[in-house]
Amino acid sequence: MNPSLFLLVCTLLTPFSSWASTAPAKEGPVVAGIPVDFVLFAATLVGVALFHRHTLQVALTGLATIIAYKFIFTGFKHGDGLVGLGLHFQHEWVILANLLCLLMGFALLADHFEKSGVPDVLPKFLPEGWLGGFVLLILIAVLSSFLDNIAAALIGGTIAATVFRGKVHIGYIAAIVAASNAGGSGSVVGDTTTTMMWIAGISPAAVLHAYAAAVVAIVVCGIPAALQQHAYSPISSGEEAAHAKVDGARVAIVGFILVMAISVNLVINIKFNEISDSFPFIGVAVVAAILLSAGIRRPNWEMLPETFMGSIFLLSLVTCASLMPVEKLPVASWQTAFTLGFVSAVFDNIPLTALAIKQGGYDWGVLAYTVGFGGSMIWFGSSAGVAISNRFHESRSVLLWLRHGWHVTVGYIIGFFVMLYLVGWHPTADRYHTDNGVEVTSGQTAGH
Repeated sequence: MNPSLFLLVCTLLTPFSSWASTAPAKEGPVVAGIPVDFVLFAATLVGVALFHRHTLQVALTGLATIIAYKFIFTGFKHGDGLVGLGLHFQHEWVILANLLCLLMGFALLADHFEKSGVPDVLPKFLPEGWLGGFVLLILIAVLSSFLDNIAAALIGGTIAATVFRGKVHIGYIAAIVAASNAGGSGSVVGDTTTTMMWIAGISPAAVLHAYAAAVVAIVVCGIPAALQQHAYSPISSGEEAAHAKVDGARVAIVGFILVMAISVNLVINIKFNEISDSFPFIGVAVVAAILLSAGIRRPNWEMLPETFMGSIFLLSLVTCASLMPVEKLPVASWQTAFTLGFVSAVFDNIPLTALAIKQGGYDWGVLAYTVGFGGSMIWFGSSAGVAISNRFHESRSVLLWLRHGWHVTVGYIIGFFVMLYLVGWHPTADRYHTDNGVEVTSGQTAGH
């Protein structure tokens, strides 16, 4: 077996053996102590890795197989048969609809941004040589601290495609995804997972120290990625950008869409958080902004069919993950949080975060970093990675991503332990576990 593929299989299955005993009461068959549900999901992900030219077909086949297995053997979380499946989708439809709207809406936004001319003038402001690529990654991370990470990744990918003349190295693509996820890890408006923590009564200050790891991780993975990109296709010169013109109307449209998304996100989660999970407010806001501005500059509707197919692929994997019998995580500790980073590379980090919030006992800044940045280690590990793969199809190979984006995993590990040394492990209270900090820190505090 290919060593990279073997590593992937081990990464997929290792955490599940310790979680198998926490499956629902109606348990199905197991293989080496691992529920068959997980084996089927792992097989689906390995199929995606091997047949990256047919990822949608593999994902849909895996989803159908898992649903059929649950019909026959275990039932669903909320019941058996069609009723159980219907209740499951009733619970998940808001997340799926939000993702679909955001993936397709931000793809149109990125196209507006590319045609605005802004990427064409940026080489005048970026340093020459490999440092220009590194600075661009920093800018993407900064954008992601107040934008959705999907938008930051797509805007970053659009800029990269322009300044590198359409030749973007797969290692640099991985670093773009990593930068977008790192930038949102310490901000309650920069990533869905941190917003969920905020809604649960966790203070924005409690996740801020995720940046202690994120900054280190960006440097560790960003420099090798910039060097890879410089050797592959250097940044274009500022002379070529001297004659570029900016379309102010398209820039305004991009700003309008982003302001709509951020405003709705803040209003719903601050003023009406009790209904925030009942409707895809943010996704619908993005779609509405695109439609309202269509009369000023026509969106590139022709790109939607291909974008839709890529989005269905992600939704298939997210649905597979939601069907897994992970009802409880191991005891909260820095070791568990560290492991969740690798798990989030293949599982959707939204249900993982929801489970962690329900369980309590976590240092929320540490968790925000691991479930956020950890998804960058494989291209389908985060919605930002899937979104950018719709533009750069060559990135849809797990083996190539692991081979050329090795620095993302290295950055994750180094960043984590630097944060643990500098900040330590300090669980804090939330809305559901008011005595959390007192109970847990007594025996589980690490670092300085």
